[in-house]
Formats: sequence, structure tokens, C-alpha cells
Amino acid sequence: MIDSSVVDRVLGEALRTGGDFAELFVEDRRMSTASLDDGRVEELSSGRDRGAGVRVVAGETTGFAHTADLSEAGLRAAAGAAAAVARGGTGGRAVAVSASSALRHSEVGTYPETVAKAEKVELLTRADEAARSEGGAITQVSAGYGDSRRRILVANSDGLLVGDDQVRTRLGVSCVALGDTGMQTGYETAALTVGFELFERVQVEEVAREAARRALTKLSARPAPSGIVPVVLKGGTGGILFHEACGHGLEADHIAKDSSVYTGRVGDLVASPLVTLVDDGTMGPEWGSFAIDDEGRPAQRNVLISEGVLTDYMWDFLRARKEGRVSSGNGRRQSYQHLPMVRMTNTYLIDGSDEPDEIVAQTPNGVYVAKLGGGQVNTATGDFVFGMNEAYLIEGGRITEPLRDANLIGNGPDVLRSIDAVGDDFAMGPGTCGKDGQAVPVGCGQPTVRIGGVTVGGTARG
Repeated sequence: MIDSSVVDRVLGEALRTGGDFAELFVEDRRMSTASLDDGRVEELSSGRDRGAGVRVVAGETTGFAHTADLSEAGLRAAAGAAAAVARGGTGGRAVAVSASSALRHSEVGTYPETVAKAEKVELLTRADEAARSEGGAITQVSAGYGDSRRRILVANSDGLLVGDDQVRTRLGVSCVALGDTGMQTGYETAALTVGFELFERVQVEEVAREAARRALTKLSARPAPSGIVPVVLKGGTGGILFHEACGHGLEADHIAKDSSVYTGRVGDLVASPLVTLVDDGTMGPEWGSFAIDDEGRPAQRNVLISEGVLTDYMWDFLRARKEGRVSSGNGRRQSYQHLPMVRMTNTYLIDGSDEPDEIVAQTPNGVYVAKLGGGQVNTATGDFVFGMNEAYLIEGGRITEPLRDANLIGNGPDVLRSIDAVGDDFAMGPGTCGKDGQAVPVGCGQPTVRIGGVTVGGTARG
């Protein structure tokens, strides 16, 4: 993307007036989106965003500047601006970088930018027709398609020069059903770090029918119970709970600020022995995978909790450097206009040995969550609130009536300790993680698990 001799001179400029470390991050991103609402194309757009960010570290001070001008003059100006913020002395040192290659964890068959827009819109039309075919109660269908190709280059004053080419493709379908209980909604998505061949792996019609089925099922839903009850999370749907309620508290920036309930607890038993929690950026084509993070570190598989014992945190380069250790490949940023920070990739609980049907059968009464929605967590305490987008009563060891939307309310460490059954049906799902104003793609997953007791914020008496 930029000649290595130019990279050398830009980094040299960044350190010319002093500094301990300098980094150049270059990004070239192409994007395409299309949306269909009630059979009509509402949006069809494409764009490109190119630029670079320069970070200079001097002692405890970090200077950062970004520019859309990728000429040598533009890059050197950004380097000088970042250095002015971080200036920590005089002098400087010469920088020489050498290129290295990154191991890709998924292959791209058809780059989305080579596919005609009409073909992308046709996917949405098929989704609309399939959703409506599920029943006349479906009154509204919205379908969205998106793809991106993000090429990055990372170089720093330690001699690193490495790049990555990240391709992502997604489809989402949202349905509204109208009945005696009013309007009910259902949503389903498919997303992987692959090209347009996503639609050889995923059937558009199946995604749309699942969204419609979810909305239609809730037309006959009854109020959810209220109080502390056993909760069974279907495989793949509850990963977001562990991402939010536990994962964020294991990010090293929260640990450094003593704003995590897990601070200073490495080696402690923090969860049920049935729980092993992993963050893995190498996980094939899952939504949070990549070859290198946004600081140029190779993606890794990091075991955070092993059989209930907290083993490590997630680290970006600067925080790892301060502790005299190696980054875990968790330095991520939304774009070249942002500083990197510690972020998750694909975070999940590994398989257990229980049969999912047996987990339900051995639960006399409780709630079965087939689709968990978004939520919020306080990393300092671990307290969380999550929406249940599709849930059912468990009565006499059987899944029975559907429930209206309600919340799960609890505490992350308490939930980890309360897990008493883990299934063998592991599944993943895509998501977008927001932190300090930055959004990045992530994956979440888990097998079917049972939590001994969680507060359900319903309106019926439990």
C-alpha cells in the first residue's frame, strides 16, 4: 500500500524529536450496502475510505494524528503532529522496517466488489418473498445486505511491517407480525469473513423464514415469569451474555484501571469447573477473525478461564509492553481515525458433554432462551441486563409456551459459578461490539448451557 522506504521516513519523522515508540497504521476500506423495505429498495450504496493514523509514545504520553492524505508529505505531517503531542525529549533514531507475512484463517472465493449490485438486490427480494410466505400475519419485512473489504498495513519503530486483507459479507432480515397481542418482531442474520460465496453456505430463504417464524411464534406468547428461575440458553444464542458480562471485564485496560471485578484474580476459581472461556481471533471464517490485529500482532487463541480458573486477560500492545509481556492479539480499532484499544475477537464457551435435550429434560421448571438480545454490563461489578428475543417456558422438563420479550438480570461472576450443565452442540453467531465510541465486528458462541438461577424480569408471577 505504501513503499517501505516511505514508511521508514515517516516513522523516522515521528521519532525525530524524541519518543520511545512510533506506529503507522494505513487503511483502505471499500464498502457496499443494500436494503429492502416492504419490497422496495430503500438504499443502494458503495463507498471507499482511505487514510492513515500515526501514534507516538513517549513515557506515559501518547500522541495520535490521522490523515486522509497518503502522500509522503501528508504522512510526515501527521507524524510530526503526533510527535508534538507525545514529545518526550530530543534526538531520535533511525527506523528500518522489514516486511513479514500474516497467516490468513479463511479464504475468499468471490470478492464482493466484483458482484453486480443487481445480484445483491436479488438476494433481498428472495428474502422478502420467503419471509412473507410464512403467513399472512407477516406485515412488514426489512432485509439488509452489506460487504466490506478492508486492507491494512501496520508498521512500527520495532521494525514491524505487515499487512492484512479482511473481507466480510453479511445478510440480515427483520420481520413484523401483527396479531391479537399486537406487533411482534423477529430478526435473523448470517455473517462471515468470506466473500459472496457466503450465499453458497447459507440459504437466503432459510434466514428469512427463521426471522418470520420468530415473529409469528411470539403472537401467541404469554407474559414471562418474574423472579429467580433456572435458565437454559440454546447453543449459539447466549454467547453475547458471556461476551458482555464476562469478556469485557477480562480486557486489560479495565484491569489496569481497577474497574473490573476480575482485577487481581488470575489463578482464582471464578466460575463453575464446567466453564472454559476462550477468545480466538484465528477461528476460521467467524465474524471476529483476522490474520493480524490493528497493531500488527498475529491473531491468537487465548484461554481466559480454564475449567473455572481465571488464567489470563486480553492484552493490546501498549499494555502488554508496560507489563513486560507479549500482546495477545487483541489490539483493535474501528478505523485509521481511532487509537487501538483492548477488544475481544471471537469469544465463546467450549463444548461440554451433556445432551441438550437431556439438559431441558432435567430442568423441572424454568425458562428456555432460544435467542438472546443485546444488553449492558457494569464491568466494575459484573451486573448485567439482557433482552430475551425468543424464549419459552420449561414445564415438567419440556419446552412449552412462548414468552413475551423480557429481560435477564444478573451478575456475570454469579452466572459463571451457577452453570451446572454444558451441552455438546457448540454454535457461533456474529455481532458488533461497542466500546468507548468504537464499533468492531466480533463473534460470540457457546453450547447449550443451564444456569441454576437468574432473575427474569417478566410481568407474570414465577
